[in-house]
Amino acid sequence: MHDEEPAGRVGGRRGTTNTAKEKETGSGGEGVLPRALRWLRRAFHHSGHERHTLLLAAKSVVAATLAWFIAYDVMGARSPAFAPFSAVLVMQTTVYQSVVQSLRYVGAVVVGVAVQAALGFIAGPDLLTFVLVAIIALAIARWPVLGSQGSQVPTAAFFAFSTYVAAADSADRIGQLAQIVALVAIGCVVGTLVHIVLVPPLRHRSAEDSIHTLAHTLRALLSDMVPELREGAPQQESAAQWRRRAARTDRLIDEARAGLRTAQESVHLNPRGRLRGHRRHVSFDGYSAVLEALVRTLYQVASLTRSLDQWYGDSEGSVVEGDDRPFLRRYADFLDALAALTDVLGELDEDRLPEQAEQLCGLAEKAQECRRALSEEASRQGLPLADPAHPYGVLVVEATRLMEECQNCCDVLQGWAREE
Repeated sequence: MHDEEPAGRVGGRRGTTNTAKEKETGSGGEGVLPRALRWLRRAFHHSGHERHTLLLAAKSVVAATLAWFIAYDVMGARSPAFAPFSAVLVMQTTVYQSVVQSLRYVGAVVVGVAVQAALGFIAGPDLLTFVLVAIIALAIARWPVLGSQGSQVPTAAFFAFSTYVAAADSADRIGQLAQIVALVAIGCVVGTLVHIVLVPPLRHRSAEDSIHTLAHTLRALLSDMVPELREGAPQQESAAQWRRRAARTDRLIDEARAGLRTAQESVHLNPRGRLRGHRRHVSFDGYSAVLEALVRTLYQVASLTRSLDQWYGDSEGSVVEGDDRPFLRRYADFLDALAALTDVLGELDEDRLPEQAEQLCGLAEKAQECRRALSEEASRQGLPLADPAHPYGVLVVEATRLMEECQNCCDVLQGWAREE
């Protein structure tokens, strides 16, 4: 993960030329058609976001078509669009979410139609009734139980009101309102069944990708820090840049956790998780433990970058003196050993878990040796570790804490591998 190019370069002729080219051919200087074809190739050849998106779209088409056939050709409904609309609406990323959203959506529609029916039959189809329907429906829409489907309460109430007004008599009104609820229920059932029957998603890859993303981010940051520490004290600009990059990992951490939650939800109510020959783990506890251990490691690296940046900000020159380069070289060796650890996590694969756990623990032992060599170097040079006016003590403490987090990550992965 590399930081942005210098601002001056962007504002120069080269940046202007790229911008003009992007306007002509699309983002990155490439046309829309080549990018679309490349996207489709990834969808067909690799299991990932593109394939999941394409599969979800295909299942939505199938569900909408079946729902329309039932509503229009079989039932002869006056408003058959309710069924395919509902089928597409409840087609979520996981089966569990589809079931949850189906229940909430049907509940929202039933409430909306019930509000309109009650007020319509009591007060009649006039403007004042519509105002009352709107007020009550919008208030119910904020009910937390309905979640994101709360907005469907006023939508259903308004559609029901228009149907109620257009109906010929009371019997016809009751029939049309009941039909709206029936069409929505049919659409939800069809959408959910199609989602279950046609390759229901099990998002193990999402859980692994979440760990891979954080591991690659940590690897990139450590790899940029190592060369400069080997050469001596980091420059002020470098220390500040490392701190900014570490701070930006909060968004990546949130996205990684969201990906893991999606993977965990994909197991619930999913028949594929019970098929023989599928992956052995279905609880994702191992993924969660490794992810959180990696998150704590990232936070500790962020603390290290803050220590370096704050020390430089309080100094007038380099962070440390020139004769302290052996200490910094030891520190670079330690961070390089940690970067090797992240390489394994960046390729984490449940199918190779025992092998990777053994490899990771071997690398952790090497990192521990580097940390001990760092402490010994500090003692050998007689560095003032207890002097708050110098960074050595803080850096040694940060290294110790960072090693603890990495060792914990190794222990978690090893414990997970034993469950195999």
